[in-house]
Amino acid sequence: MIALLPDGLSAAAALIVVLSSFFTSALTASFGLGGGVALLAIMGALMPPAAIIPVHGVAQLGSNASRLCLQWKSVVWPIVLWFAFGSLLGTIAGARLYVEIPERLLQALIGAFVLVTLYGPKPRGFRPGATTFFATGAASAMLSMFVGATGPIAAAMVGVAKFDKLKTVATHAGAMTAQHALKSIAFGVVGFAYADWAFVILAVVIAGFLGAAAGTRLLRDMPEDKFRKGFALVLTFFGCYLIGKAVIGG
Repeated sequence: MIALLPDGLSAAAALIVVLSSFFTSALTASFGLGGGVALLAIMGALMPPAAIIPVHGVAQLGSNASRLCLQWKSVVWPIVLWFAFGSLLGTIAGARLYVEIPERLLQALIGAFVLVTLYGPKPRGFRPGATTFFATGAASAMLSMFVGATGPIAAAMVGVAKFDKLKTVATHAGAMTAQHALKSIAFGVVGFAYADWAFVILAVVIAGFLGAAAGTRLLRDMPEDKFRKGFALVLTFFGCYLIGKAVIGG
């Protein structure tokens, strides 16, 4: 198995990444977000820099697609479709601008956006609808090409719609599946060598599916009020995390 690992990744690091995929996928399946940012931080500490965002994108595609399959009946499809249309536009723009914008600036902006959306006053006339989700998909897809984990942006927008716990998590899964699929294709077009990472990606995706199954079971048993509090808490934590990471540069 060691012979199947890409250059620059030790067996111990690969094992940690795979195990992390399970637990972070379970976190996302339980609360709708958080796992993508957590997995990105772990990959950032263990993997070659050039591979982090592309491999993370495929890992998140597998994790979110697993949640989508497990929670299919609860998806609000009009939101997912508008988000996907916006993501297509954003991915094309992001692929053209790839590595042209400071990563720390983008992280700070994402963190600030999440916190303002969660706690700040809503602009006059703001409504969750086709325009809102199209714009959110476009903006987050473009940013995702640079910073990897923009799930909190989509989660903040889905949260504004005030769905119940199952619809919130399932709709977020559908939106992020579309976005990560487009991003993964884009990285393949710009030349990332997915074949070198095939074994690691397969292991990460399988672990992500098992984690999504465990997290979905926990979600179904969780009281609605606890989900609401947990959702806001996780969203707040990762908004602050992104801002702090941008400020201290670590």
